[in-house]
Amino acid sequence: MSDMVDLVIFGGTGDLSTRKLLPALFQLHRHGLAERLHRIIATGRAETDTDSFREEARGNLQRFLPEGRWDDGIWDAFRERLYYVRVEADHPQHYSDLAGLLDTGEAPGRLYYLATLPALYGEICRQLQGAGVVDEYSRVVLEKPLGHDLASCHAINAQVAQVFDEEATFRIDHYLGKETVQNLLALRFGNQLFHPMWNNTYIESVQITVAEEIGVAGRGSYYADTGALRDMVQNHLLQVLSIVAMEPPATLQPGDIRDEKMKVLRCLEPISADNVAECTVRGRYAAGAVAGEAVRGFLEEDAFHDADTTETFVALKVNINNWRWAGVPFYLRTGKRLTRRYSEIVIEYRRQPFSLFANDPQELTNKLVIHLQPEESITLHTLNKKPGLRSKLKLKPVELHLTDDDERDEDSYDAYERLLLDALHGDQTLFMRRDEVETAWRWIDTIIAAWEEAGTPVKNYNAGTMGPNAATALVAVDGRQWHE
Repeated sequence: MSDMVDLVIFGGTGDLSTRKLLPALFQLHRHGLAERLHRIIATGRAETDTDSFREEARGNLQRFLPEGRWDDGIWDAFRERLYYVRVEADHPQHYSDLAGLLDTGEAPGRLYYLATLPALYGEICRQLQGAGVVDEYSRVVLEKPLGHDLASCHAINAQVAQVFDEEATFRIDHYLGKETVQNLLALRFGNQLFHPMWNNTYIESVQITVAEEIGVAGRGSYYADTGALRDMVQNHLLQVLSIVAMEPPATLQPGDIRDEKMKVLRCLEPISADNVAECTVRGRYAAGAVAGEAVRGFLEEDAFHDADTTETFVALKVNINNWRWAGVPFYLRTGKRLTRRYSEIVIEYRRQPFSLFANDPQELTNKLVIHLQPEESITLHTLNKKPGLRSKLKLKPVELHLTDDDERDEDSYDAYERLLLDALHGDQTLFMRRDEVETAWRWIDTIIAAWEEAGTPVKNYNAGTMGPNAATALVAVDGRQWHE
């Protein structure tokens, strides 16, 4: 990519841009990391102008920036980078207006961020090409969800590929921008302590949890047609799983890392009608209480049609059929209206074959817990001697924190800051390749087909709990329990 870049955000007045993209760009500007960024051009359907957009952006930034990050002096410089152009997806004249603004700039590079409905991606790309604003220095960022199934995903990718090469296409998953997800690479491949034991000889099981307190939060119509499996597992959880399970890449170049992630996705054991009952749980939240407040059940939410077959919770037992992970179950779960909001990866190591210690708490195994949100940290759970003058040695659990709290507070950033910075520099390492996304959809489609063939029920759970009882049974049948 050329040195200077104009960033054009389609859907620039929408929720994602307001809450995430513009605050992230403000932070990059604040830290002096946006030297390659020339202008930020927001597009939307509203009939407004640049001055009005700047004032609206000021209020939104003061609302959504982390506490203590607003600065009037920073804003005065940042606002000069902000522009607005009205663009409706299928109006060629609007793209001509955008082209006129782009042609007045000094930045030959253009980064188009599509924060709209995915169904519009192909049309937007086609119109950009028709307006003559796509060239060898142009890139495009695609937000999830990329389709509703493999067929729709393939169609979107094919439409975008008619305008942008794969090397110019950045498919974003904000989980890959989290510090601790990236730190997995350093943890696994930079430490002799962990890498030799990262296999089925030493690891008993792996858990990946993404729990949310919120309900459908105004997305009822979308969610009724989507559900937790498509919304969260197909992208976030499978991307995290692939980084946990991947083989060492030849280098840290984007292609090598994504090659290894792709190999993991290809090794996922299919879930069919024969094993869907043993490997999956579907749930839907009923009325309950979250954080001390009464909330409605999913079917009582507003703004969507009949959704009796939609799940708001899913738990899976996943097997990876390769030499490293054969026999190690990966337990995935995600859901809405759960007890609390958190995301974590739990690596549970095998127990000692024999204990020398009296009253050994055998249920307390060694675990490596990687917290993704709300706080990002890595903790190693070990067993130490319990202090005292007892005649027999007794054990107690001890947590070893492997992250630097001071450094994390000083250098903390939002995932979108990391990903936008990489996109501006043309670094695809933390973005998804086309074959990754389509392979993930292919595996997800087999589960959906199995649910339909087997008539897998959607089990109710009370809001404020950690899902239906069947999710507990999913791991209990293997003699395990969810890490809480």
